[in-house]
Formats: sequence, structure tokens, C-alpha cells
Amino acid sequence: MSSVAELPLSEVVEAFRKKSLSPGEYLDALTERIGLLDSSLNAFIEFDAVLARSRLARSSGGPLGGIPVAVKDNIVTRGGSTTCGSRILAGFRSPFDATAVSRLQTNGAYVLGKTNLDEFAMGSSTEHSAFGVTRNPWDRERVAGGSSGGSAAAVAARLVPVALGSETGGSVRQPAAFCGVLGLKPTWGRISRSGLVAFASSLDQIGIVARSARDCGLLFAAIAGNDPADSTSASEPVDAALDRIEEGIAGVRFGIVKEAVEQLTPGVRANFEQAVAILEGGGARVEEVSIPSIGHAIAVYYIIANAEASANLARFDGVRFGHRTSDARDIRSLYFRSRGEGFGREVKRRIMLGAFALSSGYYDAYYGRAQRVRTLMRRDFSNAFERVDFLLTPTTPGPAFRVGERVDDPLRMYLSDIFTAPANLVGIPAIAIPSGLDSDGLPLSLQVMGRHFSEGELFRVAYYLEREGGVEPMSPPAGA
Repeated sequence: MSSVAELPLSEVVEAFRKKSLSPGEYLDALTERIGLLDSSLNAFIEFDAVLARSRLARSSGGPLGGIPVAVKDNIVTRGGSTTCGSRILAGFRSPFDATAVSRLQTNGAYVLGKTNLDEFAMGSSTEHSAFGVTRNPWDRERVAGGSSGGSAAAVAARLVPVALGSETGGSVRQPAAFCGVLGLKPTWGRISRSGLVAFASSLDQIGIVARSARDCGLLFAAIAGNDPADSTSASEPVDAALDRIEEGIAGVRFGIVKEAVEQLTPGVRANFEQAVAILEGGGARVEEVSIPSIGHAIAVYYIIANAEASANLARFDGVRFGHRTSDARDIRSLYFRSRGEGFGREVKRRIMLGAFALSSGYYDAYYGRAQRVRTLMRRDFSNAFERVDFLLTPTTPGPAFRVGERVDDPLRMYLSDIFTAPANLVGIPAIAIPSGLDSDGLPLSLQVMGRHFSEGELFRVAYYLEREGGVEPMSPPAGA
């Protein structure tokens, strides 16, 4: 395997500019590495070297000229399939590109391949995919996280320099944490959702998996901004994401979320406190803050997300697109059997829970109440940001768990998102930053949450930790 595949995105861009490395040579190195490693990782649902080379040939100049990007397979792309990790969309080919993909191409990048995910992004481990489990590059017996596990594993294993994922309750940050890479959830509406297959529309957004803050910022700058094709995209101007990345953090105010750190295990707490000490060493001011409603986040998230999913997935009916049963007697059996055969177990569970929460007699008790608590949570976060600039928690309660360990225990699986879901509910940006290894040599991660549209400042914090704190981009064990 060529060491070329190990280069971070910013160095690849510079090598292309100096012509010390050609985009074709770089693609060759990645193709070789994917051929050697992906059979044991299963990060890609679709990788076709011939298709990737044809996309490279059509790519143009620009700040990302010749750069390959992996795309989660619930973000539509022309040329190749988009399956959402589901049998119900097996073989579906989109007639258009998602806006985020189009903007990458406008800036000279191209799609390397489509990455694996929990079916319709419903899961926290990438075990709920119709195309098999994605495994963690640090330990093949452990999950890569989810639902963007394929994107996180691909970046961590150096199969691709950067990748797009999607977020609903932590689906970029959690797998990034498990795989020892950086994951960004932007402000809701900051990156267009046009072309992202809907799960829960008030929570969904496209996010970025990268190896460093600078790499993440380069991709963010290329795809962020208002989109006329998405009525929910924000009109707020996009500041230059990397202009202040090297300014340091002296005087910046950080708040440790009291309710989060109270439940940490000793190993995770020690790692978290070490990261906080690094920030204090840079002149940051750190204090404890309380967000009383945060303890309700998981319950609120799974009511709202499942309710919206039950409505969004109603379109997969065996009529307009997707799997159609071959054993239908009438229109009713066509719907029931097509959906029954096409959807997996976890998707069915969430559709039923969501439909129940929206049903007559239960709407106010569940969905209506959850939305009221969500409003309360927004107020609590707003109050906290009057005192501090950023909020700190671990990204996950612990390191990656073993394959199969939680797949039959949905509640325990859902609790993997306990620290990440709040940012989705209130629509603020958050970033997962590698913060070292636990006693078993598995990655741990620090989460930093900011005010709306503060992505550039999040990159600044992440860059400081990389440069001054010694928390450099981590590589899986040799041979991974």
C-alpha cells in the first residue's frame, strides 16, 4: 500500500498544485488500499474503479480539483446506485445529484464511491444494513458506529481523505468518535438537504467526516450555503471557514455540561478532563453549566425522529419506485408485502413507533409533548450560551462496542446517542474531536457544541487541540 494514501487532504491539495502527485496516481493508491482492506471493513456499498476514474476525468479545476470524496449511500448521486442500505431501494439510480455533491463537483472534487450505513440511517452501529456490517478499523470485532459508519471507517482506514455522512441524532459524530476521526454536524440548514433521502426532516442534515480540522473546513467551505432547491436552507452568509483557524483560544469561554459529566465512567472522565486541561492551558476559561432539560433528549429525539420517519417512509410503497413484491393480489397486499419484504427489522420498528406517536388519541401525549420539551431545551441551550461560547461533553459514553453486543437491545443501542442528540434537537453545530485512546487502545472523543452558524470557530478549537494539545489525527494500528 502506497504511503500516498496516508496523506491528509490539505497535503494532497498542495501536492496536486505543485504537480508532485497527479490525481490519477492518488486514485491508484486509494484503489489499491480499498482492494486490500475493504473486504474486511465493508465500508463501501459501491466502489467501481472504472466509474471513479471516469468521474475523475470529468472533474474540473478548483480548490478541490482532483480530490475524491466518499458519499454516504443516502445522498443521491448520478451514475451508480443509491440504496440507503435497504433492500427496498436495491438497484435504484438517481436521475440527479444532491446539491452537496454538485457543489463538490463545481469545486473540482468527484465521488469515489458510496459508503455503507444503517438502513435509512436508522441505527448507531451500521449493523442494520442490508449489505452487511461495517467494522471498525481499530478492531474488526467492534462496530464502526452509525449510521454513517461506512464514511467514518473509510476515512479512518485511509481509504479516502474525506467523506460526507448524514446526521439525525449523532450519525456523523458518533461513528467519527468510534473510529478516531473528526466529525462535523453543521447548523441545521447550513448545508442543503436537497438530495438527502429524508429520515426525520426537522433533524436531518449532511455532515462531514475528516482527519483534521483544516480538512473538514476545506470541504465545508465547498458545500455550505443557501440553496434555492431546499426551502429549509439558511440564508445566513457563510463566513470563510478557515480564516481564524490559527488564532488560538485565549479568552474563549467553555462550559462543561454538568448533567453529562455526572454519568461518565472513570476512564472516559479522565480522558475528558485531560482534554479540558489542554483547553485551559491555552488560556481558555472553563466553567460548569447546567442544561436541566438535556436528560430528556433521548426520549424526545426518538419520539420526534420516529414520527417524522413514519411519514417520510410512506412514499416507499412498491408503486412509484423501490422494491415491488411479485406476490400481490390487490393494492392492499401490494403495499403490505412490498414494504414488508423491502424494509428491515429496525426500520419497521421505528415506523410502527412513529405511527403510534402520531395516532389519534396519542398525538398530544407523545409527539406534542416531545415538541414542547424540545422548545424548553432550546431555551436552556440559549441560556447557557449567554454565559459561555462553547459547550463540552464527551462525544459518546464510551468507546466502540462489539459487533452484536447491542443489536438485540434497542434501548441500550439508542443510548449511544445520549450526548449527540441534543445538538440535533436544537439545531446547533457540533464537532467530534479525537481526544486520545482508552486503556484498550480504542479511540475516545471530545464533543464541542457552539452557537448557530459558528462552524468556523469550531474548526478553530479543533485545530488548537490538534496543534498545541498533542491530540493529532490518529491512525489505526499498523496493517489496519
